[in-house]
Amino acid sequence: MRLIDTHTHLDFPDFDADRPQLLANAAARGVERMVVLGVYQANFQRVWDLACADQRLFAALGLHPVYLDQHRPEHLAQLREWLERLRGNPRLCAVGEFGLDYYLEDLDKTRQQALFEAQLQMACDLDLPALLHVRRSHAQVIATLKRYKPARAGVIHAFAGSYEEAREYIKLGFRLGLGGAGTWPQALRLRKTLARLPLDSVVLETDAPDMAPVMYPGVRNSPEHLPEIAEALSQVMGVEVAELAEASSRNACEVFGW
Repeated sequence: MRLIDTHTHLDFPDFDADRPQLLANAAARGVERMVVLGVYQANFQRVWDLACADQRLFAALGLHPVYLDQHRPEHLAQLREWLERLRGNPRLCAVGEFGLDYYLEDLDKTRQQALFEAQLQMACDLDLPALLHVRRSHAQVIATLKRYKPARAGVIHAFAGSYEEAREYIKLGFRLGLGGAGTWPQALRLRKTLARLPLDSVVLETDAPDMAPVMYPGVRNSPEHLPEIAEALSQVMGVEVAELAEASSRNACEVFGW
């Protein structure tokens, strides 16, 4: 079974002790490629170095809304410089992780929106896919995407919205990132939505080290877990796991131009 993990944070210190072994284990389990996403300016170099050191890893660079207070105006300029310098390099696959987070109430929505739009414009200018963080902000994200109409679209990371919201993203050309959240039986609404999604609209992800699936509760998440996540989600979606894996990998290759 060939799998692609479209969303990881393998640069995080959580993996410093055993990263090479983890990557070998993931590869042995069929996880052929993994995307590592930058979240603030200080980790761009680390993410890039990882992607350059291992042919299975690909880099995305962005400014995450959760770290809003760390971001400075010059960081946006530096992000654009990074993206322009690396444009065309096969190790760079997207802009991200960026977006809107309305779950954390102390994050200023106006500043978030400005940061979101600036990075969405970069994705449009450089013809790169956008890997979007969307938490309790689907209506605003959808409205913004309809204004910008990015040609390359991208992925809605950790999708947990309604079927109606899913349809809006699909119309805009975006794929929906599915991971550990949908494996939990308590996620009733999400699981009902997953069962209605067309296979050509989804990609698989772990969000490692976060969003552990039900079979690994309270454990550091890892690309090694993607086969079990795929198996659990295939049952929710009513398809064979091989069919889901093949569709997800095909969709991911289309998003990233692989």
